[in-house]
Amino acid sequence: MQFGVAITAMLQQPTSEDMAKRLDDALERVRLARELGFSFVAMGQHYLTQPYQMLQTVPVLARVAAEVPDMGLLATIVLPLHHPVDVAEQFATLDIISRGKAILSVALGYRDEEFNAFSVDRRTRAGRFEEALTLLRRLWTEESVTFHGRFFQLEGARMTLRPVQKPHPPIWVAANNDVAIQRAARLGLPWYINPHAAFDTVQRQVEMYRQTSLASGHPVPSRLPIHREMYIAPDRESAFQDAAVFLGGKYNAYAQWGQDRALPGQERFGTSFNELAQDRFIVGSPQDALEAVGRFTSLGISHMTLRMQWPGMAPAMGARSMRLFAKEVMPHFS
Repeated sequence: MQFGVAITAMLQQPTSEDMAKRLDDALERVRLARELGFSFVAMGQHYLTQPYQMLQTVPVLARVAAEVPDMGLLATIVLPLHHPVDVAEQFATLDIISRGKAILSVALGYRDEEFNAFSVDRRTRAGRFEEALTLLRRLWTEESVTFHGRFFQLEGARMTLRPVQKPHPPIWVAANNDVAIQRAARLGLPWYINPHAAFDTVQRQVEMYRQTSLASGHPVPSRLPIHREMYIAPDRESAFQDAAVFLGGKYNAYAQWGQDRALPGQERFGTSFNELAQDRFIVGSPQDALEAVGRFTSLGISHMTLRMQWPGMAPAMGARSMRLFAKEVMPHFS
């Protein structure tokens, strides 16, 4: 099991915050993560993030690489919003900056605000997603690319900039609903399990993903990464009391954005924090965290990204939780 620290929410803050200061806090956090033995740093992407402001992923991770040159850099982007030539060049650059430690996680996206702002018809996102993935791999590995698709057209495109990793940086597919997970399996790519679904849903979807992979003629990828919300304190009551305002507030924003509509079944975020946290978040004592992580290892999880701070939370609170996790929980899975 490799553990990573997510800095997305550290860099997604109320509009009253000084983002230069928040970036300094995030850089301090990744230095601490390196000291404590975490393996990689992760950051996601959104645009027009009212009521928050948010820094963008690739430039931030390029800056992070200077602080922690021996850690992996995991970037999740909303792929249908971007042209694959730009993504291929940007991530080749990030892979070179990090000396071959970049991981690309691609998401379908769900927010109308983002698709409208980029003049992309949301109904075309699946087709754009698959064409872009095809082109990314071809641009990274072929001398000349000619492609005539529904959304992208290339004629003899020659990308001379090559990533360090061969044949290209790892690509994970971040997905929530069953159709998107089956698409990842059909493409033979690792599924990056979302932080939002409850354990029973994840367990069912892991089995579905594996069966679809085999049915599509692909071996099940050896990497099965997951993203979880995590906050621990010496006792469960303190952990819930600390996390409820900030983590609960983040999920209220998700509910406004419609994130829960991307989940399967009837899962919704408009409920009490205690109900929302049940079998979904890793919140509690070190023993609670040990048991929760252990449940996920039983599913074959190989990488776990942990988001330990949310908009408005004091950096010191997140750092305390990280230190406690590294001391009391991580050694059991090293």
